[in-house]
Amino acid sequence: MSVDKVDTRYLETLVGYNARRAALRIIEAFIARMAVFDLRPVDFSVMSLIHHNPGITSRQLCATLGILPPNLVGMIGALEKRGLIQRERHRIDGRAMSLYATPEGTALMQQAEHEASALEVDQTGRLTAAERRTLMRLLQKVYL
Repeated sequence: MSVDKVDTRYLETLVGYNARRAALRIIEAFIARMAVFDLRPVDFSVMSLIHHNPGITSRQLCATLGILPPNLVGMIGALEKRGLIQRERHRIDGRAMSLYATPEGTALMQQAEHEASALEVDQTGRLTAAERRTLMRLLQKVYL
């Protein structure tokens, strides 16, 4: 017996399956577009948070993105080596470091975020603007 058309009806009733399929499609395009900035999806997320939250700590980044501290250490080091971020001793907690985007990091993120926004519109082109907002709100209800 062979299958002519794969039956995915059950899987299509699952939020996780649909969210993952949509995410895979968008991430594939995202990776390609962010390659010119030498940013992986996680690098983009870390840089965006630093860019929009000057002085954020590594602990806050880990909590927000669900990243383990040992995994973040290497990312922070690589971004700093590229001249995109700088570390400064935290004003209140002397053990912590505050992270800031450098002028180069700010310029890169302005371009990268513009490209990411364009990609989102491209990848969700079959949705109206209102549907896109509703989808975002509903997805956020699942994880926030």
